[in-house]
Order: sequence, then structure tokens, then C-alpha cells
Amino acid sequence: MMMITRVDMHSHTTASDGTFHVKEIVARAIEKGLTGLAITDHDTVASLSEAVKEGEKAGIEVVPGIEISSVYNGMDVHILGYYVDYEDDDFLNTLEGLRDVRKVRNQMMIDKLRQLGIDITMEEVEKEKKGKGNTGRPHIASVLIQKGAVSTMKEAFDKYLGRGALAYCNPPRISPFEAIDIIKKAHGVPVVAHPGLYHDEELVLSLISYGVMGIEVFHPDHGEEEERIYGQMADHFQLIKTAGSDFHGIRSGVVFHGDLGDKGIDMETLIKIKKGKIS
Repeated sequence: MMMITRVDMHSHTTASDGTFHVKEIVARAIEKGLTGLAITDHDTVASLSEAVKEGEKAGIEVVPGIEISSVYNGMDVHILGYYVDYEDDDFLNTLEGLRDVRKVRNQMMIDKLRQLGIDITMEEVEKEKKGKGNTGRPHIASVLIQKGAVSTMKEAFDKYLGRGALAYCNPPRISPFEAIDIIKKAHGVPVVAHPGLYHDEELVLSLISYGVMGIEVFHPDHGEEEERIYGQMADHFQLIKTAGSDFHGIRSGVVFHGDLGDKGIDMETLIKIKKGKIS
């Protein structure tokens, strides 16, 4: 087995709302000195087969993953899954249903933006995709920037698309507990994504009690306090501590979330994740 010294465990490609194709993201990972990279697109595994093959050719280990969107008390909660069986038919069918809900949400947000006086259409948003992947809020944000409604991605989320913002909405979705079940059924290792964004330690404790196997302790949106809280929580319950940049590519000349390698794990932690894979 190749010696992996640093692995970014959270990244997105054009299969969801990233701007980098598989070859581009693997090349950037190598450029950044990484020896491993987890591809965790939102509610899809469409890029994984190509990504794993590209990683093998380039000499970098690609961890097949996913980030499943769920809702808890009206709040977005994301569950990461590592080493999922991305060719399992039941898993693929389940993900297709999740993407249908995502489409409904996108249209609801566009409708709200139009009610706010912003002339925006789904066709314009779809054109922002770099391939046939999922449409998400970053694509909507890009159109808002083009129209001059906002100046940056951050402003788009703060003013219109983020939780509690003017055009934010959240139709009924699966719960994070169901997301954990889906990942385990696909033989993967479920991990709570960026828990500091939820401001709800009781929720994280409930997810731990339910059977989540790790916590994303290190994330660009976590400060030292969040790292301390969730690091101690992971230690207390003997869970895997993961780290990822949540790289979505580059939009309007700016890296969206963190850049590849800003956060990462070592070989010892990756071995723990592999050992946690459901047989």
C-alpha cells in the first residue's frame, strides 16, 4: 500500500456543485502535495468511477465518497460517507430520489428570488453547470453575481441563499439518521460533516448515539472553539476525527470554501476509516 501522508477528505467536482472536472481536481491535489483525496459530491456518485481510475493513473488514492443532504428541524444537515459501494443499484436508486428533492428546492429558491424582484430563471442557472451534474446553490449564486444582485459568493449566501436568508427554503427531506442508514447500507463509513455550522451539540450527540462513525472536526468554517468541542467529543466517544477543505473549485476568481489540502488527515486516520467500512 502506498504511504499516504495527507488526504483531503471533502471535495466536490462538476458532478455536483464544484467547478473542477475529475482530471482537474486530481491534478490540483497532486499540485498541492496531497497523496489522497476523497470525492464527496452532493447526493451523487456520478464522478467516482472516473475519479478512482484517474487516481490510479496519477498515483494518488481517491477515496470514493458522498455528501448526503438531509434536514433536521428545518435545518440543513450533511452526512459524509466514505468507501461507499458506488455501483450498488439500491444505493443509486435512493440517490436519484434525493436529487429529485434537490430540484424542487432549487426551483423554490428561484421562485423566491423572482418574488424579490430578481429576474432569474432555471435555464440561466443550469447553464452554470460544468457538465451533467447536480444543480445547487453555488450555481444560483453565480447567476446572482452576473446580474449584479451581489458581488461575491459569500454575499449571495449571506443575503439570499444561506439559512435564514431572503430566498432560503428547505422542502421536506430525509433526516440525518436516514442518511446514516443509507450510507451504512452501501457499506460506507458515515461521518458528520462540518458540525460547527449547525450550532446544535445535542443533534451531534444524537447522531453519535444513532451510529455515526466519525466527525469532521477540521473544516474551513470551524474556528478553534469548534475544533476543540468536536475534537473532544470524538475522543470521548472514540470516533474517527476527519478533516477536509470542502473544496468546490473556483468561482469569480475566488476559491469557494477551502482550497485542496487546507485541511487533511494522515495515513493512520485513513486506515481507521478503511477499517470502519461495513462489510
